[in-house]
Amino acid sequence: MKRTQHITFNGPRTTPTDVCRWAQELARLHARLAPRFARPEPHRRMLAYLQGILSDISRKNSWQLAEHAREARPDGMQRLLSQAVWDTDGVRDDLRSYALEQLGQESAILAIDETSFPKRGKKSAGVGVQYCGTTGQVENCQVGVFLSYVTTKGHTLIDRERYLPFAWCEDRERCRAVGIPESVRFQTKPELAIQMLERVFQAQLPIAWVVADTVYGGNLELRLWLEAHQYPYVLAVACNEPVGFQTPAGRRREEAAVVEAFVLHDEDWQRLAMSEGTKGPRLFDWAVVPMLHQWEDDGCHWLLIRRSLTDPNEKAYYFVFAPKATSLPEMVAAIGARWHIEEDFENAKDLGLDHYEVRSFLGWYRHITLVLLTLVYLAGICATTGSSTSASVPSGSATPTQHPVLPLTIPEVRHLLARLIWPTSSSVRWVLAWSWWRRCHQSRASYHHTRRRLKAG
Repeated sequence: MKRTQHITFNGPRTTPTDVCRWAQELARLHARLAPRFARPEPHRRMLAYLQGILSDISRKNSWQLAEHAREARPDGMQRLLSQAVWDTDGVRDDLRSYALEQLGQESAILAIDETSFPKRGKKSAGVGVQYCGTTGQVENCQVGVFLSYVTTKGHTLIDRERYLPFAWCEDRERCRAVGIPESVRFQTKPELAIQMLERVFQAQLPIAWVVADTVYGGNLELRLWLEAHQYPYVLAVACNEPVGFQTPAGRRREEAAVVEAFVLHDEDWQRLAMSEGTKGPRLFDWAVVPMLHQWEDDGCHWLLIRRSLTDPNEKAYYFVFAPKATSLPEMVAAIGARWHIEEDFENAKDLGLDHYEVRSFLGWYRHITLVLLTLVYLAGICATTGSSTSASVPSGSATPTQHPVLPLTIPEVRHLLARLIWPTSSSVRWVLAWSWWRRCHQSRASYHHTRRRLKAG
């Protein structure tokens, strides 16, 4: 008879006391933000907004957040995003400071990327037919550029900027309709990235690397800004990006895709893991070529080439700026950290990053900022509990029947808080009252919409 193997797990269990302590931490974080508000009412409502984001309600819009907060109408939540007097950018700075407290390290990496928000209408600030990274198609959407802060303790989004298509910036009447200030002019996505990086520089955050994809790597202005501020970078570039390099026959300038034919040999490639994937290490072959800067080899600029193991013709190219003697494994490790911003987008959208139903310029920034604040708060909890979990299970101590328990993740922490601290209301009276309010509002909206159509006809 075959014996059944019993598996046990090592590591501390999450207790009710732990979850209560997490809730108290949100209260402390909320109290720190009081100076950013002109009046106490919107400050109190912001806490209800954050608790709603952490809840299990299906859509994190003003209607459902108000119902979760047991408010009779959505007006208060809508005012919080549109009319209440509070310093949105000040809260952004505070969440960045909080992220530094919870996750900060000298070896921190900044990742730049954008994400899209599909939309149906044409009146929301910045909406337009453009490439939507969320769906991989050209469609009606809004786009935001984000900055992620990555360390070995954790990672989270710390800044955001709204991308406004050129057509919007040229139509001042359309801009005024959604509250876009007269001072706002067209900026490319790399220019928005520089704007956020400038804030990081002013805040004096220690940064080891800046990483991004080809949208940003191909922008000379961004690369020059990073070099001027002494920020090392690994930035993806297109295969046709021009590269100056030294060959035995002299200096040449060629597209990135053909450089290896002039200077690389089989022994120049190294097999290294870029990061850990769900199925193990993400292995590629890598080679690095010194790149001429202002037509000279300064020892700080390189072309980095990544080659697929399954298809050697599949390659990716990166421009690297870093101190002399930086090793290839260090460059590769920095590239691997870029993928954490994709996890941050996924976690933030689970929290309702794209659930906003506001048209105004300010409303977008406020909702996004409050979601980012919630994400930083959760990342801080995971960093604290993760360090205690890893310390309690020494490496190599597990036997074949003993396994270390996986650390808490942002979705799991949010799930515990939603179920145990801020559950959705089950009051029959309250649920029925909101059902009545929704139907009344929808009936009124339908009536006025029909009248407008009849007049237009």
